[in-house]
Amino acid sequence: MYKKFRRSASLLLIGVFLLSGCAAAVVGGAVMGAGAGTYLYINGILKTDYNADFDRVWAAVEKTVADMHGVDVVPAKGIGSGHVDAEINGEKVRITLLFKEKSLTEVGVRVGTMGDETASRMIHTKISANLTGK
Repeated sequence: MYKKFRRSASLLLIGVFLLSGCAAAVVGGAVMGAGAGTYLYINGILKTDYNADFDRVWAAVEKTVADMHGVDVVPAKGIGSGHVDAEINGEKVRITLLFKEKSLTEVGVRVGTMGDETASRMIHTKISANLTGK
């Protein structure tokens, strides 16, 4: 009886994901998205993947911070990961980068202590513009 219920519940869950139109899963009460161009806002950090190599994204992040007149800029770059801490418009900002694949880099932006989704999205927009040269 339990196996039959578990199988039915699994099939129902898979069906819901297939009909939803995006790759998403609920993990610990948080919605997790997948794929480049998809934004994930969790614990005050807005994350997305960029279809560019780590060094190109790092350069775009540095240009974004400079364009936004960031002060007290502290970059920390490692092999395949890094972060840039800065103060922009009186708010502390941390931009984290993580190498995922050759041409795929994850970027997370937290503005302020608790996070500000609108400000983080604006920074992501500027990073994207710096990557495309627009």
